[in-house]
Amino acid sequence: MSTILITGANGQVGLELQTIGATYADHTFIFTDRSELDICNASAIEQILRDQQPDVVINCAAYTAVDNAEAEADLARQVNAEAPRLLAKACAATDTFLIHLSTDYVYDNQQNRPLIETDEVHPQSVYARTKLQGEEAIWAETKQAIVIRTSWVYSAFGHNFVKTMLRLGQERNALRVVFDQIGTPTYAWDLAQAMLDIIFNTPYTQHPGTYNFSNEGVTSWYDFAQAIFSERQLKCMVSPILSAEYPTPAKRPTYSVLNKTNIKETFDLEIPHWMDSLQHCLSRL
Repeated sequence: MSTILITGANGQVGLELQTIGATYADHTFIFTDRSELDICNASAIEQILRDQQPDVVINCAAYTAVDNAEAEADLARQVNAEAPRLLAKACAATDTFLIHLSTDYVYDNQQNRPLIETDEVHPQSVYARTKLQGEEAIWAETKQAIVIRTSWVYSAFGHNFVKTMLRLGQERNALRVVFDQIGTPTYAWDLAQAMLDIIFNTPYTQHPGTYNFSNEGVTSWYDFAQAIFSERQLKCMVSPILSAEYPTPAKRPTYSVLNKTNIKETFDLEIPHWMDSLQHCLSRL
């Protein structure tokens, strides 16, 4: 029996962990969000780890408003860089294993083949830089951690591309969506399940390190939108546009397809194709 403490429990991945965690009667889950635990407060982190004595902390908390981060750099740094450092330091002091979620944005290195964990990092936005700083802070404080870099996260909860497309597809007759950003959607349900499989089914403490995780397959935002409308039979015409035609405050990676060989082989994971997972998500909405 394991005790798992989750931060950011009301975000997309945190809510999926709550949904799936309810099926694990033999394990104890402690779900915390900002109201229960301020992860920017060292003493609060130390207190909850002493009181609850979890085996693992899963850090799902993050500042994820990519464009807003350009104007709120200090807040992004506190949540994405300083808070992981405090969590890692407290975990090291209490012999607690840490699983931390990071992002494909740290790469953005103009590779033209699926990215592996040892590829050069080259963050191009405040969000990307603070997430990389969070990774570095964790490794400076503890060696007992797994950092998972993921991409294009969506779920049945919260605000995300899938739910936005469903809304806009009902409100409008036509949309323009960028087609020159290539990657893979990640269904938060699959990410949550993978983390629990790692904890409950493998000797995870023997395999600390940085791992990529997304669903299988490759697509663009344009093709992703087309797939959503096709599955829901929405009669909204989607036109492909270049990123330059839809400028945003923060730069997005043009190619962030993740190679998942490392995480699949180390933890014996099977990862669904993004189309199958999209269908699963849509069936819940």
